[in-house]
Amino acid sequence: MSITYKDSGVDIDTADRFVDDIKPLIQRTHRPEVLGSIGGFSGLFSLPTHKYENPVLVSSTDGVGTKLKVAILCNQHKTIGVDLVAMCVNDVVVCGAEPLFFLDYFATGHLDPAHGKDIIAGVIDGCMQAGCALLGGETAEMPGIYHAGDYDLAGFAVGVVEREKLLGFQKFERGDLLLGLASSGLHSNGYSLVRKALLSDQSNLDKVLPGLSSPLGEELLKPTTIYVKPALELIRRAKVHALAHITGGGLQENLPRVIPQHLAACLERESWPTPAIFEIIKAAAKLDDSEMLRTFNLGIGMVAIIHPDSLPEAKQIALDHGIACWTIGRVIDRQSSESQFILTPPKSGTY
Repeated sequence: MSITYKDSGVDIDTADRFVDDIKPLIQRTHRPEVLGSIGGFSGLFSLPTHKYENPVLVSSTDGVGTKLKVAILCNQHKTIGVDLVAMCVNDVVVCGAEPLFFLDYFATGHLDPAHGKDIIAGVIDGCMQAGCALLGGETAEMPGIYHAGDYDLAGFAVGVVEREKLLGFQKFERGDLLLGLASSGLHSNGYSLVRKALLSDQSNLDKVLPGLSSPLGEELLKPTTIYVKPALELIRRAKVHALAHITGGGLQENLPRVIPQHLAACLERESWPTPAIFEIIKAAAKLDDSEMLRTFNLGIGMVAIIHPDSLPEAKQIALDHGIACWTIGRVIDRQSSESQFILTPPKSGTY
C-alpha cells in the first residue's frame, strides 16, 4: 500500500488553492518597481536608481515571538501579520531608509486556509501601512514539527537610502532632544514573561482587568505601530539625527545602540504616561523598575533624536499621523564612568 504526501500530512492541493486565494490580496501592495507576480521562484524588484546618486540597501529580518501564542489562544489571527511587518520595517526606517519590499515565511503543522488568509491579510495591511510591496513568501506545512493549531512567522524587509542621508552617530550633537513616539501597547516584546505572569489562568484573556478598557486578550493583541510614514516625514522636514526602535531590551538597551560613546541619553521618567497594561504586568510579576525598563517599551515605541529647533514641527508631524509624542529627555556629555542611559526617576519612586 502506497503512502502519499497527503497521507503524511502535507496537502499540496490545499496549499496551491491558498496561494491562488491570496494573490488578489497581495496585489494591493503593488509598487511600480515590482516585476512579475506571486508564484515564481523569486520576487523581482527594479531598484529605482534614478532617484539616488549613491543608494544603500538596508535589510532586516525578525519574527513576532511568543505573541503568536496569545493569538492562537484567542483564535484571533488578523493582526499578527501587522506585527510581523512592523518589527522589520521599523528597524529599516531607523537608518533613514524607505522600505521597498517585504517577504514572509509562514510555517505550520497543518494549513488552515481561513487562519492563513487572516494572517496574510495582516501582512498585507502592514505592508500598505509601510508603503512597501509584499514581494513573495513561503508557506510551509510541517507535520511533526508544529503541534495542531501552532504556527510560526518570520519576515524580511529591504529598504533604500541615499548614503549621505544615512542616520547615525556622525549626526549627533550634545543638547539634542529625545522625542518619544507612543506605542500602541506591548508591541511584540516580553510576551514570554507576560504569559507566565498573567496567563497561567487563560480565562484572564476574556477579563477586563482594572485599568483596561478592553479584555486582556484584546489588549495583548494590539498590533505594533508602524512608524515608517511619520518617520520618513520627520527625516524630510525636521533635523533628525537618529531614530531608535524600542523593541527587546526596552529603552535602556535600545537607545545606547544609536548614541556615540562620548554622549549619553538622559531621560526624565515623569515626562510621559505609562499605559495601564505595564502597571498590571509589573504588579503581577513583582518586577522592579530596572527589569521593566529592560523588557518593555513602557509606552514609547520609537525615539527620534532631533535638533531642538525642530521640536515644534516634529511634534506636529507625529500628531498629524495620529501618534502621541512627548519630549522625554536630552543628549548630554558622558563621563567615562557613566552609562549611556541615564534615567531621572519619578518623584514617587515608581511609575
